[in-house]
Amino acid sequence: MIVKNPHLEELGQFLKARRSELNPADLGLPPGEPGTRRVAGLRREEVAAGAAISQDYYTRIEQGRLAPSEPVLEAIAHTLRLTPDQRIYVEGLAQQADRRTSPQRRPKPVRPQIQRLLDQLIDVPAFVVGKYLDILAWNPLAAALLIDVDKMAPHERNYVRMMFIDPRMQDYYENWESMARTGVALLRMQAVDNPTDPRLTALVGELSLSSPQFRRWWAARNVARQEFGTKTIRHPELGDLTVDWDSFHWAGDPDQHLTMWSRRAGARRPGPAGRGRTRRTRTSSGQAM
Repeated sequence: MIVKNPHLEELGQFLKARRSELNPADLGLPPGEPGTRRVAGLRREEVAAGAAISQDYYTRIEQGRLAPSEPVLEAIAHTLRLTPDQRIYVEGLAQQADRRTSPQRRPKPVRPQIQRLLDQLIDVPAFVVGKYLDILAWNPLAAALLIDVDKMAPHERNYVRMMFIDPRMQDYYENWESMARTGVALLRMQAVDNPTDPRLTALVGELSLSSPQFRRWWAARNVARQEFGTKTIRHPELGDLTVDWDSFHWAGDPDQHLTMWSRRAGARRPGPAGRGRTRRTRTSSGQAM
């Protein structure tokens, strides 16, 4: 019995998804006669030719039966016009394919010192996110801005799950679809270590059954990494709030990172109970903003 390598299988499926998004014109090839292409995107032989490898070699890679060498993977990535994030993903899958067993890191609790730090950030909404975007810890101001995170059961405190299970989230974000798509792409990127992790498969299974949109976007195999950005939320009490966010990884646990939201000087901010109040901030020139 042949034991399949989950990393090579995922690598093959990912390359196939990217191949389907390209057209012959993207590689400078003639389009061919109308109606002669049986599949969307590029053919396998076209990718193989672009990467200067045999069609059989590329076919075995896409079928998850062969681990490509680093130069071959680089050539395929170039041919498929992979983005930097997509390159990181395929390189990670190829590297992990050499492991005999996938890493099984148990989630670590947030250290009391980190929770104390969160509590001392009285003017900044802050929370700790763990593997697969679980929300592990937060401060009162973050709880005032997030939707009922204090009242949720531990298994419900997952960013991607909230986006698709809680109907209020579609009104919470100004551009819910963009935020939800990004959440799925972030979750897919975190699968690089262990695509068959039971925690991941349980979450994906639940969301696939609950949401056709999640099921479709997960199957698209898009990936992303984000460490900062800007988002607009529609808070039920405070109205529209545009916040910048930054994420900081904790060296003691690669799966945990601290995320903080901030607003530009002079913007209204919520109090601990979720009510808004205005704070006037002075610049170095002494003028109120």
